[in-house]
Amino acid sequence: MIDKLKNLPSSAGIYQYFDKDGRLLYIGKAKVLKNRVKSYFNFTHPLSPSSKLSPRIHKMISETRDIQYIIVESEHDALILENSLIKQLKPKYNILLRDDKTYPYIYIDLNEDFPRFEITRKVIKKSNIKYFGPFSTGSRAIIDSIYEIFPLVQKKTSIKGQKKCLFYQIGRCLAPCEGLVTKKEYKNLIDSAMKLLLNKKLLTKKLNENMTTHAQNLQFEEAGKLRDKINAIKNSMTLSHIDLANLDNFDVFAVEIDGTKACGIKLFIREGRVVSSDHILFKNQYGFDKDELYHTLILNHYKQELPFLPREILTFEDFSSADELKQLIFEINNKKVIFKTPIKGDKRNLTLLANKNAIELLRMQNKTDEKLLHDMKELFNLSEIPYTIEGYDNSHMMGVATVGAVVRWEEKFIKSSYRHYNLSSKDEYAQMNELITRRIENLEKNPLPDLLILDGGDTLLKLALKIVKQKNLFVDIIAIAKEKRDNKAQRAKSRAKDIIYTKDGELHLSVDDKRLHFIQNMRDEAHRFAISFHQKQKRKDDRAISLLAKKGIGEATLRKLIQYFETFENINKASKSELMEVVSEKIANILKT
Repeated sequence: MIDKLKNLPSSAGIYQYFDKDGRLLYIGKAKVLKNRVKSYFNFTHPLSPSSKLSPRIHKMISETRDIQYIIVESEHDALILENSLIKQLKPKYNILLRDDKTYPYIYIDLNEDFPRFEITRKVIKKSNIKYFGPFSTGSRAIIDSIYEIFPLVQKKTSIKGQKKCLFYQIGRCLAPCEGLVTKKEYKNLIDSAMKLLLNKKLLTKKLNENMTTHAQNLQFEEAGKLRDKINAIKNSMTLSHIDLANLDNFDVFAVEIDGTKACGIKLFIREGRVVSSDHILFKNQYGFDKDELYHTLILNHYKQELPFLPREILTFEDFSSADELKQLIFEINNKKVIFKTPIKGDKRNLTLLANKNAIELLRMQNKTDEKLLHDMKELFNLSEIPYTIEGYDNSHMMGVATVGAVVRWEEKFIKSSYRHYNLSSKDEYAQMNELITRRIENLEKNPLPDLLILDGGDTLLKLALKIVKQKNLFVDIIAIAKEKRDNKAQRAKSRAKDIIYTKDGELHLSVDDKRLHFIQNMRDEAHRFAISFHQKQKRKDDRAISLLAKKGIGEATLRKLIQYFETFENINKASKSELMEVVSEKIANILKT
């Protein structure tokens, strides 16, 4: 390894540290690889970590036995490649930001004579587009509320019809399609709507007035819908009491650390008001470095072109990579931004507010789960504390409508991260192979969790371990097999003595063990999700069978088609010539009509 250190290039690139078992420990970037990598070491005999390193990085360097690097054209390329590889390869000591969301914006195209508000997550490539946001929550409720309050063009197709529609008859539109409102009058409505988009207090006040009117007119269903919209908007108003004297636009970031947990806060200030806020929780059993947290939090927000970019980005504390991030943002958006760490005034108050919220969110974290997760790490000999966990299961009925399901837990079940897959494999072993292989196809967008829990026995566990090893991935995996009595599976927690399989062997836990209950809960949720998707697919298949029967396709022919094409969707997509590989030209013609 010393020879590699002495012969490092003076180029920009990324470097990777590996331990004695070939596990990837860390990925970093460098403007000059030679200088950056050497700074980690004392060139004594034997080679040792530099005394200037943080405890986390010192521990990492003490485990390092090999170094690899990739040369790139520029520091910008190194920044992007580092971020991509961290998500795909999940190094042991890197801070992984699992929340990679893009926020929705509300926009309006002011080039149009009678414009309307719409939602986007992308930049609209036109001039004279005005954006509102980003909105971490409630964007749909906000835009629906605008159309509830103001008689604007309600649908894209309405203005194209050039004829009064139902919305005009119920008082929800002024029919610009027939010239019943002037451009100036319509613009006044748009200006009023824009003011409410930036002032959620006024927006909810107007909605409350409309809700009261509906209730008084005994229109309880309409009143209930408005109540739900008001609640959705209020849930996004956590910090909306902040109003600045001027109408500036800022993005505000703060980071706070509490041992193995950290919190990053984002505030979005538009025209002097907090239009939305969001937070991200980081967990790492080896601790954190604030510089790296700020870098990761800000990079993930600005790594793609945004519909709206403020002139100033405010941070609670200085961090070392601000200049390179500023350059990256300019290259992506072709717009300059300024990073500031204010020390007084309104801007400082905003960063203080963000920091106080980060501290409070950390204080509220669930300590019970933390102990359970530590206990699971020790019992199952896991390499990491399993802060994020996924459960895997398959479902089918006699080989029909075979599906796979993945559920995700991160302090709670994260249903927005659940995934299901239509599987083509016929047996349980091949189905799990297909499910895991497909799950790890795009790790940059969907990084692996800390732990995978499979519904199955030792055979499926060994299969999963083999797959991730072949892909050069490192992730802890365990499996749970249902106890069987008289060939019947026992699922109830009070009776089941399920067997846990780990890489070190099998475990038989007490029926009242909380760790067993947790794994059973993960298994049962994956099973529930798989079954519900299977039933949905089965209903679709049943409808398809009924339709084919009406076309005069017999059972034997249907069986041949399914055996060859595997799914009804593939049958529908097949060309006439492809169908004729299995059935006669007459049947192929019937299927294509």
